Amino acid sequence: MRIGLRLALALGLGAAAAPAWAIQCEERDYAGNTYVVCEVDPAAEDLRLFLYDEGGAPYGQFDAIEAGLGEGQRLAFAMNAGMYHEDRAPVGHYVEDGEEIMRVVPNPGPGNFGMVPNGVFCIREDRADVVETLRFQNTLEGRCRYATQSGPMLVIDGELHPRFLEDSTWRYLRNGVGTSEDGDRVVFVISRNAVTFHEFGSFFRDALGLPQALYFDGNISRLHAPAIGRSDGGRRMGPVVGVVAPAE
Repeated sequence: MRIGLRLALALGLGAAAAPAWAIQCEERDYAGNTYVVCEVDPAAEDLRLFLYDEGGAPYGQFDAIEAGLGEGQRLAFAMNAGMYHEDRAPVGHYVEDGEEIMRVVPNPGPGNFGMVPNGVFCIREDRADVVETLRFQNTLEGRCRYATQSGPMLVIDGELHPRFLEDSTWRYLRNGVGTSEDGDRVVFVISRNAVTFHEFGSFFRDALGLPQALYFDGNISRLHAPAIGRSDGGRRMGPVVGVVAPAE
């Protein structure tokens, strides 16, 4: 493992400096690949989803989200968080601040999203969970303050998605999220190099020890982590997950 880069104050700084945040980012090498791993404490941080601004237009970029925050706030971390149509509307279930924008899509379909089982990333008070879609419908639908559906699931109850092939040659930059059983550990990952689904899922399960993990997207995967000097530009995004923190 490489030395972790914390999205927080360095140890030893005085109390007069900006407050520390319960977010950590680090690079990790595993099985010949490199990943950037950002861990968020959902009980300590203001973790949200973003899609449309006050005028109803998609934000599309990290800087647009930050510009839309209230005075004295900043975007401390963000990542694209689910697949979307050309108009950047979400392909699957999407809830923002308690308002449902798109219903749950439980059926198999084309593309990565429809490679069931897929899942939902659900943010509730003091916790967040990745839940397989059919289970989500039976247990958590209507209970999330924020939710985004994507697919495929990477890890389901400690097992890799059944359609992942160890000898696959289908490689892309990929990003996703995994959660612990108790919902108090939320880990966002983006690959530094192109990886297969099998490699990506194995990293969540075997290197991070997470029983549930969900794929967000590939090839257009983007990360905003200003404290480690990274804020990816490029193609406009649909749903984005991020942490809002006090401005320094």
